[in-house]
Amino acid sequence: MLASALPSAALAHPHGWIDLSVEVITDADGNATALHQTWRMDPFYSLVVLEELSQGKEANLDEGLDQLGHEIRDNVAAQHYFTEVRLNGERQALGEVIDYTALARNGRLHFMFRLPLSEPQPLEESELTYQVFDPTYYLEVVHEAEDNNVSDDALTLRGERECSLSVEPADPDPELIMRAAMLDKNESGETGLGRHFAETGVVTCR
Repeated sequence: MLASALPSAALAHPHGWIDLSVEVITDADGNATALHQTWRMDPFYSLVVLEELSQGKEANLDEGLDQLGHEIRDNVAAQHYFTEVRLNGERQALGEVIDYTALARNGRLHFMFRLPLSEPQPLEESELTYQVFDPTYYLEVVHEAEDNNVSDDALTLRGERECSLSVEPADPDPELIMRAAMLDKNESGETGLGRHFAETGVVTCR
């Protein structure tokens, strides 16, 4: 779980959030091959992590970020990188993340990685959807937004194919909202809770 690579200090549940942007990557034939994701950690987590990495007489921030990126990658790998991808409703197998980096920008910690599909998937006359979420809802994942509107660059497509892009909001049952709100500040929800609070990225191609 990502939280194990980050400080344990917690606020109200969920205990932090990730601002997400996704670029769907296609090959020369217009097939989807990967999702390039950028996770921008919330200011509180970022502050604590960057302060920890800067402590000590021989502290090297770049080396610390490299190590942190490696730890985050390993931790979320066991959770399918917090990502579920579907093509026409059928869940797709994911490959291994090899390309990734952690860096600091404007006081925020960023984790960026390329998540490949196990095989290229044709997008013609198809709909690709994805959800990115912490299964236990310890961390909330939301697409980058401005004035409560999803940013234009929160979901983009790299390639020649023309597709419509949208991000659908989550619509959790009120009972699930109550269950999440009642969790203690040191608790995580049951595995799968986060899915109900996940936004859905939609790529529809003709």
